[in-house]
Amino acid sequence: MRLAQPADAETEIAGVAGMEHAGPSEITFLANPKYAHKVRRSRAGAIIVSPAAGPLHIPALVSENPYLDFARALELFYQPPRPQPGIHPTAVVAASAVIGEGVSIGAYAVIGERVRVGRGTVIHPLVVVYEGAEIGEDCVLHAHSSVREFCRLGDRVILQNGVVVGGDGFGFAKRKDGTHYKIVQSGPAVLEDDVEVQSLSSVDRATVGETRVKRGAKIDSLVQVGHACVVGEDNIICAQTGLAGSSVLGKNVLLAGQVGVSGHLTIHDNVVVYAQSGIGGDVEAGSVVSGSPAFDAAQWRRAVTAFPRLPELLKTVRELEKRVAALEPRSGEDRK
Repeated sequence: MRLAQPADAETEIAGVAGMEHAGPSEITFLANPKYAHKVRRSRAGAIIVSPAAGPLHIPALVSENPYLDFARALELFYQPPRPQPGIHPTAVVAASAVIGEGVSIGAYAVIGERVRVGRGTVIHPLVVVYEGAEIGEDCVLHAHSSVREFCRLGDRVILQNGVVVGGDGFGFAKRKDGTHYKIVQSGPAVLEDDVEVQSLSSVDRATVGETRVKRGAKIDSLVQVGHACVVGEDNIICAQTGLAGSSVLGKNVLLAGQVGVSGHLTIHDNVVVYAQSGIGGDVEAGSVVSGSPAFDAAQWRRAVTAFPRLPELLKTVRELEKRVAALEPRSGEDRK
């Protein structure tokens, strides 16, 4: 970043805030040009902006990525509380578990047999880690999250409250009498480095093989990743999205909220899927799709614009059909 205009040397920045709420001792940011009109009313002591912002009435720090630099500034003023290393007296840790240096295990957490926990990881109260699971270094597992048997987390993985990694996939075989026979879900769920899963989401274990969430993927709250799915590197999966079993997502895929993926298909690299879309087949790399069933988003927008007018258009077509029918020549018999 660089300073775009002189600032008062006496100005002290003591915090960060949104543009509408920032005061003279706080810094804010402008990432989306459509909100530029709000800058005139801002009382912020300084603002992080893009090079295209132009002259402003408050000191400006010019950044190629204002949102990212705002996030970095926020870290200077707020760090989440971090418990001290050690094992709380009420935690239950199996004798065969291997606990790394500097690990914190909170009250009433349960660490099963042959679990491995990497250096510097924080396990908050009421977390359960089943037998044979492996947790990497510098992970954070928040209260009520669970990691099931033989599942693996890489380094710097974050599980927010209530996340379940490795719960059983939804698999049943139907008997002749119509009842359902449960299929053992033998394959672990694997979360690679720098994955974050938000509250109350689940990543199911696989029937066979594994379920894998690749490096850097971010999964929002209330998302289900079904058994044997592959979530690609740096994916963003927004709230209330569901991936049916054996869905494969490439790199940098973005699924907006409430997307449904029917399973046994591939969404290739750099695809964007709009909210509430339904994916029923493979999606080509770089596509932007919407609707249910989903298709090209530009065509979808035109179709949605036309949809409310369909009754009127249908009425017009029927009237035109009547007029055309009235103009058609009669048969020879009728002319007599």
